Amino acid sequence: MYTIMIIDDDESIGNMLEELLQKEHYSTLRAYSGTEARLCLSAHRPDLILLDLMLPGLSGEELLPELLEIPVIVLSAKADIEGKVKLLLNGACDYVTKPFDTRELLARIAVWLRTSPRTSASAALQCGDLLLDTASHQVLISGQPVKLTRTEYAILKLLMQNPTQVIAKSVMLDRISADTPDCTENSLKVHISHLRKKLQDVSGADYIASVWGIGFQLKLPAS
Repeated sequence: MYTIMIIDDDESIGNMLEELLQKEHYSTLRAYSGTEARLCLSAHRPDLILLDLMLPGLSGEELLPELLEIPVIVLSAKADIEGKVKLLLNGACDYVTKPFDTRELLARIAVWLRTSPRTSASAALQCGDLLLDTASHQVLISGQPVKLTRTEYAILKLLMQNPTQVIAKSVMLDRISADTPDCTENSLKVHISHLRKKLQDVSGADYIASVWGIGFQLKLPAS
């Protein structure tokens, strides 16, 4: 069963969403502020998050960069294009403007749950023929091992955890900094280039797309 976390300080909207999701056989978690959500996420990892922006204390915009490894659909009355673009580039996978049609929201949830990888009991991430085992730190393409450096592994893991999202360079550096303190803005492109070549040498395919002026995204070869 998938678990969806609702982060919204409006109790009536939260209750409506919870009832809607439970009727569709989703498990739910609730948080009424960004600070409460952060505390809850330290103990639970939902499969998807519905995030309101106007939260007391820690706002949705401030919380979003901490949620990069989980698909986030923003639910907000804010409808300006620049704001939507900024949120999508900062980690949100989708944006639904309030008020919304519940059928559309359920459809978007189903799409993102279908396209986002789940960490299995064997602690593995799989996207197409690409397999990353987080327990053994082994990377395989169609069963063939790929030897990566610590930095290359951290970059690939982040991309595979967020296969539908373009990850900004600044966000990537922040997310991998604990594991790769040697990686800087100047050296990131070099690490990406080496990673891309190693994957190509084994598979003959390019698994990483560069999005000019923004960052990088996982690119699965056409089957």
